Amino acid sequence: MTLQTLDIAHKIVDAVLNRHASDILLLDVKRICSFTDYFILCNGESERQLRAISDEIEETLSELKVTGRRHQGNINSGWIIHDLGDIVVHIFSPEKRRYYNIEEMWSGGDTVIKIL
Repeated sequence: MTLQTLDIAHKIVDAVLNRHASDILLLDVKRICSFTDYFILCNGESERQLRAISDEIEETLSELKVTGRRHQGNINSGWIIHDLGDIVVHIFSPEKRRYYNIEEMWSGGDTVIKIL
């Protein structure tokens, strides 16, 4: 069985919830973005939690046998990106999320899930 992109996005949301991420947003940007279909944004409150969220995502993607993934940023920067092509996951410290304000930049997208 092959999972569809939205199914994988939901699994990633479950993974970040498992590591107690906050302010989770799954945004459908297919209509307004040429390089991806979905953004997932979430917060980690500490460097340790940022790492745990990122590691949980990697573990989930490995279990799902998702290939072609790239990873940028690090816990010290306060912003980690997992680029899966059709899904881009942003893990932020609260300060970096406020600073970059990606929600505003992509406000034309459709909210699929929002968990505060």
